[in-house]
Amino acid sequence: MTEATVESIFGIKAGIVWEALNQNGPSSIDNIVKATSLRRELVYGALGWLGRENKIAVERRGSIGLLVESIISP
Repeated sequence: MTEATVESIFGIKAGIVWEALNQNGPSSIDNIVKATSLRRELVYGALGWLGRENKIAVERRGSIGLLVESIISP
């Protein structure tokens, strides 16, 4: 049995979120969840991963909450 690692849990999910942001442009958390079919908590973990790598920008936007966009090309 393979052991779950931080990389396998969040790093791979970060790649999925990264691709969705590059395909769809700036997106709300709800739209990222829909585009990736990932659970909300995994999306937040992936965004944290991408944030630590300085690959995304997050902006608060009124009623939609957070707007996330990639700031580095793939």
